[in-house]
Amino acid sequence: QVQLVESGGGVVRAGGSLRLSCAASGRTVSSSAMGWFRQAPEKEREFVAVIDGGGGIVSYADSVKDRFTISRDNAKNTVYLEMTRLKPEDTAVYVCAAKMGGIHTLPHTFPYWGQGTQVTISS
Repeated sequence: QVQLVESGGGVVRAGGSLRLSCAASGRTVSSSAMGWFRQAPEKEREFVAVIDGGGGIVSYADSVKDRFTISRDNAKNTVYLEMTRLKPEDTAVYVCAAKMGGIHTLPHTFPYWGQGTQVTISS
C-alpha cells in the first residue's frame, strides 16, 4: 500500500507560480513512478507530468511543457510539481498518483491516488 497526501494548492493570478508537494508513505515508495494529474470541472482527468523512481526520467503533457517541472526527493518521500507562468486553463484539482515500475501517462495504470489539491488561476 502507498498513501499520498498533496499540499500547496491555492489561488494565484495568471502568470504566477505555485509549488505542489505530494508526501508518500508505504513500502517501495522510492522505486515507484510518481505522476501528477489534474481534473477541471466537467472534464476528464488528464495527465500532467510523471517521474520515475530514480528521478532521471520525466515526461510532461504538451500543455505544461516548459512551464512545469516535476522532481522528487526520495530521502523525504516527496514529489514536487513546480508550476510557473500559470494560466487560467491550469485551474483544476491536481492529484498525485503512484505506480510500481516505469513511467506511464495513462491514469488507469496508477493504482494509488491522493485526494488532490485545488489550484485556481485568476485572470
